[in-house]
Amino acid sequence: MTGRSTDWDALQDRLASRAVAYGTEHSPEIGRRLEGAGISAMDVAGVADLRSIPVLAKDDLPALQAADPPFGGMLMVAAGSLARIFRSPGPISDPQGTGDDFWRFAPALRAAGFRPGDVVLNSFSYHLTPGGLMLDGGLRAVGCAVIPGGVSATTAQIEAARAAGATGYTGTPQFLLTLLERAAESGEPLEFERALVTGAPLPPSLRARLQDGFGVDVYQAYGTADTGLLGYECAEKDGWHVAPEVVVEVLVPADDRPAGEGEAGQVVVTSPNEVYPLVRFGTGDLSAWKRAPCPCGRPGPRLAGFLGRVGEGVKVKGMFVHPRELTAALRSDPDVARYRAVVSADGARDVFTVQVEAAPGAVVDPITLAACIREAVKIRPVVEVVGAGAIPDDARSLVDAREELATGSS
Repeated sequence: MTGRSTDWDALQDRLASRAVAYGTEHSPEIGRRLEGAGISAMDVAGVADLRSIPVLAKDDLPALQAADPPFGGMLMVAAGSLARIFRSPGPISDPQGTGDDFWRFAPALRAAGFRPGDVVLNSFSYHLTPGGLMLDGGLRAVGCAVIPGGVSATTAQIEAARAAGATGYTGTPQFLLTLLERAAESGEPLEFERALVTGAPLPPSLRARLQDGFGVDVYQAYGTADTGLLGYECAEKDGWHVAPEVVVEVLVPADDRPAGEGEAGQVVVTSPNEVYPLVRFGTGDLSAWKRAPCPCGRPGPRLAGFLGRVGEGVKVKGMFVHPRELTAALRSDPDVARYRAVVSADGARDVFTVQVEAAPGAVVDPITLAACIREAVKIRPVVEVVGAGAIPDDARSLVDAREELATGSS
């Protein structure tokens, strides 16, 4: 093992020990898990010692928060002292502490070549979910001027980017392609030079289209609202470097043992965040380790990209959709006998279709039902009314029919 890797491992051990010590002292949720496992914070000197602590699954947060609102005993400060409180799909409440770049996205943006004085269109939502401000905070920390595109119409975002002379973009790669294609069709192409994308897969074909077809230098980042930045690409674009200030484990879902080189496992995070500390938080995302040293010189192993999900949520257009949210939206509708949601792909774009069987003698209004579903899951669906018996009795309520792609983010 090189000295560089040894230093990285030692840093991970210190972070793990600090997170457990701080979390045990201040977080009822972390304290309960350690007590249930029969260990104390003093038993955790490094990453290897975390294995005695059960993993907390992200899918368990809604019930945990409902039982002990608003943050399930995981918040370390008074809710009124936070900068913002978000409500993400799940539903999950997410805190934002005070201070600059709370989610620590600046390292990913600097690695992607963003510099002070850049004008950047940020197309993530600023409404209820934290995606917009996660990237906004990182961009401001780097010194960029931000156009808060959010969920504005495509045409409006193109016009705003043109008017301000934006040379950078943050958002999903699929929406970046939409913006570039629409602008090119109008005869006035956008001037984007670089982009940091996250929230959706970036298959090699889409990266090639963006870089070769439109001249945009595209980098990926990976993070969640709960954990902040977890990984990011360097100029080599060969895996995600683990972000500063977090411990990442990759655990095989069946038994939570550490995954071997190249073996898929769940990304599990430990963080000594003083507002929202996490100990063995299971993101539900699958990845694998790439342990060969990176030519860029950064220490430690890299994550091999997005390899799927173990949780019940499915990401669509950068937002999670959960079966329980669909059930909450549709179970009380007497006109709906059965339903199934299917996520598919139209080229590089996600398509969210909800198939519905009408109750006997009932008539389903697709427009009204689509509005109801959109209110619940924050994604506009295509509602398709199908005949009786078209949806099998044992059909899953949410199906991801997209091909598993080589890389992506969550």
